[in-house]
Order: sequence, then structure tokens, then C-alpha cells
Amino acid sequence: MGKILFTSESVTEGHPDKICDQISDAILDAMLAQDPMSRVACETAVTTDLVLVMGEITSNATVDIEAIVRDTICKIGYDDAAKGFDGKTCQVKIALDKQSSDIAMGVDKALEAKLTDSEIESEGAGDQGMMFGYATNETDDDYMPYPIYLAHKLSRQLSKVRKDGTLSYLRPDGKSQVTVEYDENGNPLRLDAVVVSSQHSEDVSWEQIQKDIRKYVVDAVLPAELIDKDTKFYINPTGRFVIGGPNGDSGLTGRKIIVDTYGGWARHGGGAFSGKDPSKVDRSAAYAARHIAKNMVAAGVADEMLVQVSYAIGVARPINIFVDTYGRSHVNMTDGEIARVIDQLFDLRPKAIEERLKLRNPIYQETAAYGHMGREPQVVTKKFSSRYEGDKTVEVELFTWEKLDYVDKIKAAFGL
Repeated sequence: MGKILFTSESVTEGHPDKICDQISDAILDAMLAQDPMSRVACETAVTTDLVLVMGEITSNATVDIEAIVRDTICKIGYDDAAKGFDGKTCQVKIALDKQSSDIAMGVDKALEAKLTDSEIESEGAGDQGMMFGYATNETDDDYMPYPIYLAHKLSRQLSKVRKDGTLSYLRPDGKSQVTVEYDENGNPLRLDAVVVSSQHSEDVSWEQIQKDIRKYVVDAVLPAELIDKDTKFYINPTGRFVIGGPNGDSGLTGRKIIVDTYGGWARHGGGAFSGKDPSKVDRSAAYAARHIAKNMVAAGVADEMLVQVSYAIGVARPINIFVDTYGRSHVNMTDGEIARVIDQLFDLRPKAIEERLKLRNPIYQETAAYGHMGREPQVVTKKFSSRYEGDKTVEVELFTWEKLDYVDKIKAAFGL
């Protein structure tokens, strides 16, 4: 192929849609901390001075939803009306019901469990659908496409310089976008365009914003060797971004699914992640597919790989497993044959995924900004406070689907 340009975007934690994702996942974590078997489908909407929490939750946990909403918003940085939104004073409306009994009957006891006594067959998929996982050796450390990798770095840096006081006039809402030029062999060649927009206070000039963001954000994280005289920079290109966050745009859980995954480089099944417990295969199977693809690429099976799995509601076993190596496989097998080996190596029934990736733990709020994929696995201690249940401290492992823990098994299976 000839040279191509590809663009991906990221947003900061103060973007209205991401505020919603973080609230939904904070509620999910609080539920799982008390009752690991909680069934949660929690969505959030925000607009000027209003937060609406809605959905279906079945749990033995007793959680102060309003307190979680306000705490999450304030920690993001919207803690003063002068910023356009204040987590301490905004309206919070809650409209939550229990999970539908028609859905629950398929999750509680899978079709296979009605025919066998197997414990692993006991949980059916929470819905039908198809989920994708992807990995590429384009980036050495996280096996992600380069445009989304760089876009997330810019967004994280925007938040960092805001929080540490380097650019104290910045506000929580912000976005980034990176266009990468690839050579004929599909290797990143140069950066063609960089876009960074950040909400800011009223008392700073556009010229100062452009100068500071270029120095403390763009130049601080982007590789200098990929920037040339023709690279275009657009920093707050409208000239003014004072009105931001929910005061500027309404937000909704699950509206940044491309930012959450691979920046548009790989396919997406359409299902959002945040606010969903792991019985929802939209979330758990997407994580499992990423785990497979990353370990397969790291093991040397292919330079890049897309993995698709699909499910029927109430059925434990996936309907299909599909693999695409884009002609970049290093094993003497068809993609269909690779898929059959994957089926032997990885148990993709929902309960097996939950156990393998430890998904019944309160690990989700950390996923709700700066991407669910390409993150660093780590063990952290989290504290949950409740006026009903008191304080609870738990140690959990984050981003388990990013672990390279199947590489040796894969190499043995493929003779690598």
C-alpha cells in the first residue's frame, strides 16, 4: 500500500461523556465492593446543573448513590460554580430499578446448565452481541495503534498539568487528536497533525494558551523525531473554550466507545462498557478478546490480530470465534485454524472470563477515562466509604486483561 494518514482522538476526564462513564463505574465499584455478584446496568446523563442516574441494579449492597455522584464530579475537578459545574450543588436525580426477571433467568442459569450440572456452565451471557479485541506490535509497551496511544498521552498530560498547578488556568474538559502518517509498509513515519483543545478560565489569552499547551503538553509527550516542519498544530483552534463540561454539552454514559478502545483502527461491536457488571459480555468479552489478541501478538503468532467473539443471551458458550491477522501471521496456519487453537486455549464462557480476569472485583472506575485498553496492570488498595455500611478497604488488580500471562502457553501451542 502507499502512504496513508490515520487519525484517532481522546478526551479528558472532564469531558461530559467521560464524567458520565466515571459516575456509572464508580457506582458499579461501590456495589461490587459490598456484593461481588451485583447485577448492574447503570447509565448517567449530565447537562447544565443536573445529573440523572438511571438503569437497572439488583444487589444486596446498600450504596449512597448521590454521595458517589457528587464525590466523583468534585474529584474530576468540577467543584466550583465558577468552572461552570459544581458537584457539591448540582441537582442529582436517581431513577434505578431492578434487573428484568426475563434477562435474569438466562444469566442466573445458562441454557447449558439446564442440561448439565457444571458450575462453569451456570452463568449465561447477559445479552447477545459481538465483541472485538485487537493488538498490534506497532507500540512496544502496550500493543496499541499509534494514533490512539499518542492521543491518550496528550489527554493525560492535559489533566496532569491542570492538577499539579503547572497550568492552573486549565479546566477539566479537554480533547486531543493525532493524525499519523504511515509508510508503504504500515510503519509510523511522522505526525501529520495534532489537535489539542482545553477548557480554560476567562483571564488567560489565546496566545498564552497556545504557547503553554505546546510547551507543557505537546512537546512534553510527543516523540520529537516524528515531528517535522510540515506537522500541523491546532491548539484551541476556536480561540475560546471557557464554557465546557456539562455546561457546554450534555453527556451520556457509553458515548465514547471508540476512545475507550482502539481509536477507530480496529472494529467495534457497538456495545459500551461503563456501568455494566461483567455478566454483560459487551464488557467482559471485549476485555477477554483484547487479552487474547495481546498475548497472541506478544507470543509472535502475528504482528497484529483482531479477535471477534459473539454470544446469544442466556447461553454460556460463544457462538463463534473469528480471527483476522491481516496477512501478517508468522505461523503456517489459516486464520480459521488459529481461531480453533484459541478456542482450545481460552475458555470464553462468561463465568470463566470473570474468574480468569478477576472481573467480580471493584476495578472499573479506573477504566472510565483514558482508555480501557493499553493500560498497565497494577495492584492497588481502594477504600469505599458508606454511611450505611461503614468503610471498606480492598486490594484489587486493575487491567488484568492487559497481562501477558498466556504467552508461554501460546508459544507451546503454536510451536514458537
